[in-house]
Amino acid sequence: MSNLVRLIIACVTMGGGVALCVFGFWGWGIPVILIGGLILLTFFFNENMLIAQYFLRKEKMEESEQWLLKITDYEKQLYKAQHGYYNLLVGLIESRKAPLKSEKYFKKALSLGMSMSHNTALAKLSLAGISMAKRDKRNAEIYLKEAAKDDKNKLLADQIKMMKGQMAQMDKQQVVRGGFRQQKF
Repeated sequence: MSNLVRLIIACVTMGGGVALCVFGFWGWGIPVILIGGLILLTFFFNENMLIAQYFLRKEKMEESEQWLLKITDYEKQLYKAQHGYYNLLVGLIESRKAPLKSEKYFKKALSLGMSMSHNTALAKLSLAGISMAKRDKRNAEIYLKEAAKDDKNKLLADQIKMMKGQMAQMDKQQVVRGGFRQQKF
């Protein structure tokens, strides 16, 4: 359902509830106003996104993906502030299947913007991991520094530290002509 339709339904419902209260039907007016408020709340927080986030926290990727697939056109169905979060969730789910294909979703999430800094740090940390998989150490370092700067509450400090350790291991390995990796001594 389009967000504009949700907004119209919420306004009509809340207006009906106010009218019921004005005419003295308080028993019906207050629940109708609450229902209108709930519909208005779904304008700002899409129920499919909330359920997908719940399943993602429970690490049930299949269920999370099913709920995200119910959003057919995110630009019409979601409030503008949720566009970045939608791409972040799709990128996180896609990174479990094909990590290199999820890069475009993380970059799109960063370009659309997210209000919470730890989500921005998560997207940059994921991009750092993708850059490391591509053996692009320079971009990986840039993304790691930006992720550390955005992680103000230190929620991702352990992951950032682990990624820096893996980058140190990249320095010790070198690819030889045959494609085999050997340790430098």
